[in-house]
Amino acid sequence: MEARGRASGSAGGGPGQPDPVLAIYPVALPQVFGYLLPRCGSVPVAEDLTAETFLAAVAAVRHGSVPEVSVAWLVGVARHKLVDHWRRTARDQRNLAAVEGTGDPVEDPWDDWLDTEATHAALARLTDLHRYALTLRYLDGLPVAQVAEHLGRSLHATETLLVRARAALRRVYEEMSRHEKHVTHGTREERHG
Repeated sequence: MEARGRASGSAGGGPGQPDPVLAIYPVALPQVFGYLLPRCGSVPVAEDLTAETFLAAVAAVRHGSVPEVSVAWLVGVARHKLVDHWRRTARDQRNLAAVEGTGDPVEDPWDDWLDTEATHAALARLTDLHRYALTLRYLDGLPVAQVAEHLGRSLHATETLLVRARAALRRVYEEMSRHEKHVTHGTREERHG
């Protein structure tokens, strides 16, 4: 293993050869987990996805389909595991919405400046699919076409999803702002009363 976070070799190369995933594990674990946690918003889910990432890496090395194991490659595997998680979650939510007979109306995008801390809090209250789409587009900086590819959706469906996700973020953000103003205003009245 090099200090830069790379390990080479094959897991099935024979006795005496180190397992490249095991060799890079101490360096890669915090990076993979650190990539996943803010994007999924849940420690248990991030832990599960981290475990899935390393299991998939071991399987890929054993099949000989990885020339070199690196932190960057493992983060790429983690991104795919995260996409799979969002797809499962979105499918479950679509099924629940179909049973309930509800749907989100399409709204115009929101261009106002947002407070970073409040935005992260509002983002955490969105559905997993909306949070993931916004994260890929605006935090990871991917173009809409790549977001569509990661989500397994058409370009048009992804554009619609992003419009809905931004509208949902705006609603939650504004609700939180109104609540904060109400709490702050109520506290002032109590002091003056």
